[in-house]
Amino acid sequence: MPADLAVIGLGPYGLPLAQAAVSAGIPTIGYATGPEAGSLSPAELRRMHAAGFRPGTDPVQLGRVRTAVICAPTPRGADGGLDLGQVEAAARTLAGRLRPHTTVILESPVLPGTTEEFLRPLLEKGSGLRAGRDFHLAYSPSRVDPGNRDHTPAGTPKVIGGLTSACTESAAAFYGRLTDKVVRARGLREAEAVHLLETNYRHVNIALVNEMAVLCHELGVDLWDVIRCAETKPFGFQAFRPGPGVGGHGVPQDLTGHATRTLRMVELAQQVNSRMPRYVVQRAATLLNEHGKSARGARVLLLGVTYKPDLADQQATPAQEIAVRLMELGAAVSYHDPYVPAWNVLDRPVPRADSLYEAAAEADLTILLQQHRTYDLQGLSVKAQLLLDTRGATPTGAAHRL
Repeated sequence: MPADLAVIGLGPYGLPLAQAAVSAGIPTIGYATGPEAGSLSPAELRRMHAAGFRPGTDPVQLGRVRTAVICAPTPRGADGGLDLGQVEAAARTLAGRLRPHTTVILESPVLPGTTEEFLRPLLEKGSGLRAGRDFHLAYSPSRVDPGNRDHTPAGTPKVIGGLTSACTESAAAFYGRLTDKVVRARGLREAEAVHLLETNYRHVNIALVNEMAVLCHELGVDLWDVIRCAETKPFGFQAFRPGPGVGGHGVPQDLTGHATRTLRMVELAQQVNSRMPRYVVQRAATLLNEHGKSARGARVLLLGVTYKPDLADQQATPAQEIAVRLMELGAAVSYHDPYVPAWNVLDRPVPRADSLYEAAAEADLTILLQQHRTYDLQGLSVKAQLLLDTRGATPTGAAHRL
């Protein structure tokens, strides 16, 4: 069966889109743009293949689809701005095979103006076609929440912004096959700015509660109880919770590299969130000292080294920096994570605990960094000599909370 959709970029944005497409009965081919890693399990990948997904091996296949969605990652570059290298490579590959009436959609995280000023010229020059006349061009911010079973693609509205109204409607027709609701933005830049607002909203609010965590600890206030009470307010408040740092693929966008504008609030949020791994290590050292132990030579067990619970994805996980800082203090660091069979820090393997309870009992300090469902936190709090909970997940009074 010929493919109807090409997903270019099989990382955290592309794989979930391809999964949703084949689940909706759309034959899909997928092209990798680099050494990408998605969050789907082997079983999920097998079901995708059975439902009509197949990896692309011949770029000629891109000229046979009606819709092509670019989902290439855009990590931070050396200058702090977004690296569009993989988007450019995807565009050049697609442009050489682009045929009239194809709908091209960009889902990669980008700054407003990128689709029209960066992607459009690449596609037009490589294909000889004109966007808005010969092919449709649109942007749709990815709304993937890996591991979240409550918000499926079908139940998550998709925002669409096109170069022209016809481009918007063509993209809306495609996404209408995947989701129950399509929201039309006024244009490309508005749709791109939706991503900017949504990503920064998360980081700014996490920064706020991270600062509250530090303040409440100094004041002897139980922040977790404060949040529990505050979230009963039915308006004007959404609960966010502190943690050891912010990981994941959705990096905050402060418009670094933009010619005329930065977002000062986002810059400040980044500074606050980037300090959290250091704060966790400071709290760890203080706890050890209060119990008559030095960080140097202390046995420290880290629980959960992924950036999100119940996933194997380690993208930008704060566990890396925490482990490095503990090692610099002279601690003997080990870890346990049911999703990570091997873990390297500073190019050296970190010892993995086989028996969780035995390791917690032997460690001078156990630090919960990620709350995987498989962890029995009540049992751990009994077994551990000293437990620092950075997620507020343990029963009240069972551990030292962040």
